[in-house]
Amino acid sequence: MPDVQPSKESGDYETPESPESAAQRRARRAQFLRDLHEARELRDRVQPRRARAARMRQQMRMRTFRW
Repeated sequence: MPDVQPSKESGDYETPESPESAAQRRARRAQFLRDLHEARELRDRVQPRRARAARMRQQMRMRTFRW
């Protein structure tokens, strides 16, 4: 029996011999980054105090960073 893995996009199975094309990889990465950005925005809306503290920490990190 061939070794098969479920595909992440469509739920069907693909063989490990068929490599992912660069375009497919970029599309999958773009979708992941969109989902990540959406999740961060949702977290910031739900927890405004924590989001503000995180922004302040990031600003302090950027101020003290040496170029």
